[in-house]
Amino acid sequence: MNLPYDELCRRTRERDRSLKEKVMSLEEAAALVPDGAVVGIGGSTLSRTPMAMVWALIRAGKRDLVCARSISSSEGELLFASGACRHLITSWFSLGIVWGVSRIMRAYTESGRARFEEWSHLAIGMRFRAAAMGVPFLPMRSMLGSDVLARLPDMRVIDCPFTGEKLLLVPALNPDVALIHVQRCDAYGNAQIDGLPFMDPDLALAANRVILTTERIVSNDQIRRQPDRTKIPFFAVDAVVEVPFGCVPHECYGAYEPLFGHLDNYAAQLRGDPEAGMRDYLAHYFERPGSWTDYLDRIGLAELLDAARRGQSIYDD
Repeated sequence: MNLPYDELCRRTRERDRSLKEKVMSLEEAAALVPDGAVVGIGGSTLSRTPMAMVWALIRAGKRDLVCARSISSSEGELLFASGACRHLITSWFSLGIVWGVSRIMRAYTESGRARFEEWSHLAIGMRFRAAAMGVPFLPMRSMLGSDVLARLPDMRVIDCPFTGEKLLLVPALNPDVALIHVQRCDAYGNAQIDGLPFMDPDLALAANRVILTTERIVSNDQIRRQPDRTKIPFFAVDAVVEVPFGCVPHECYGAYEPLFGHLDNYAAQLRGDPEAGMRDYLAHYFERPGSWTDYLDRIGLAELLDAARRGQSIYDD
């Protein structure tokens, strides 16, 4: 995860950075993620979660992934409960404030079946930023007054060589693969993000491989009309997958809001017996559907249309 600069340069030189079409299916993209890989997940909490790729990885039976995200939500629960992920690096882990602390996270971490490694919000961003810059660490002051610091591995506190003040050095985080969902991109991987970009531009440059899922693939001509909106360049991208409603039941700004009815039912299903409820949820929404379209069918057209109406009305205003 924290690689020497020479190794990062070698990996960069070996990558194919040519301008070529990279469109593939969810299943083909999932095959690019090996067991045991460090996987960076774009978006934040319920926002622009690459849920279709999470769905594909779980269905492909991936194991022993180390996943990293700025703020984790139900995708973390699904990755833990399915056995795909045994180590999650994040700054907060819960379905959402209104639903309380994740019962799956507690069950798996307290029993030792999975590890929840908690950093501050800023520290996660600084780790991705350091990796994107190609430097082994970045200095910061955040966490110096917190007991979170004592719980983290391999931390370094130094005296600033210029001021003598105490500084915390956070190590770069270079994922093997990044999963990022965007509103639109072209077939080459030039991606435009509406709304908050979160840490995704840094994540894309930090990772050795990038898999983009997108609400729609547009022409390169359309991308070139507004080049300032392109947040991720083609040369950082290895795969492009068009998956409408690719964040459901989470939201994609300008396209649809969270599916609150579905999330309420999900939380209720996990409230009594979290592990039994999660097994039933995974069986119904992940194991039995034969395709992403089948998954959306199980979510329900009425909820999808309502989420799209709410999301597009916010965007239009």
